[in-house]
Amino acid sequence: MITKRIIPCLDVKNGRVVKGVNFKGLNDVSSPIELARYYSENGADELVFYDITASFEGRQLFTDILKEVASQIFIPLTVGGGINTLDDFDRVLKCGADKVSVNSGAIRNPELISEAAKRYGDQCVVLSVDIKRVDGSFHVFAKGGREDTGIEAIEWIKKGVNDGAGEIVVNSIDTDGVKGGFDIEMLTAVCNAVNVPVIASGGAGNIQHFVDLFKTLPKVDAGLAASIFHFGEVKINDLKQTLKDNGVIVRL
Repeated sequence: MITKRIIPCLDVKNGRVVKGVNFKGLNDVSSPIELARYYSENGADELVFYDITASFEGRQLFTDILKEVASQIFIPLTVGGGINTLDDFDRVLKCGADKVSVNSGAIRNPELISEAAKRYGDQCVVLSVDIKRVDGSFHVFAKGGREDTGIEAIEWIKKGVNDGAGEIVVNSIDTDGVKGGFDIEMLTAVCNAVNVPVIASGGAGNIQHFVDLFKTLPKVDAGLAASIFHFGEVKINDLKQTLKDNGVIVRL
């Protein structure tokens, strides 16, 4: 059995961590540097840093804040937002990222994943997919969930893995920030389609939701959340202890 990972996510806008519901109505939370340090010291297995408006605003990711975050933590760091070229990969890796998450950039340039995987290795390339139901099917959304690409999500994910993505982050827009539980139906479809690690994102509202996730879908490798960790509603160490008590293998 593989150890399940718990991953807090820092959605960064204008240098501050923010959180919304269904990718809308963003509210200021905290300093990314302070939060990153806190999570590194309090049981997080990894950390995700998204510059959430970089793609929409057509600019590069904030590297000064990223360097500061990377210098404060001792756990793997995945970074995304405005990743459109191999130079962008290079830049964030030099800032201290361990893995690079690509989303809108791969939609614009489908060769990006294969080029990055060849240069940096599959383990470095994370395909993050923002998915929403449209007329009963799963569509890929771009630009921070603002734009329906019309692309069918499961086929897009399969293509990304074939091109060399070593990990998939499934962001369910339908359940994002709602705190009603992870999108099990969507995650089941993804897990059945690929054989690389799948990270579930969107919908966590309490500890039981993580228990349900890993018990229902043993193929999911990690649970990612933001606001429940940021606002102290769930402490990571408490979450991991409960998971262990329920037979889920975690790093305590």
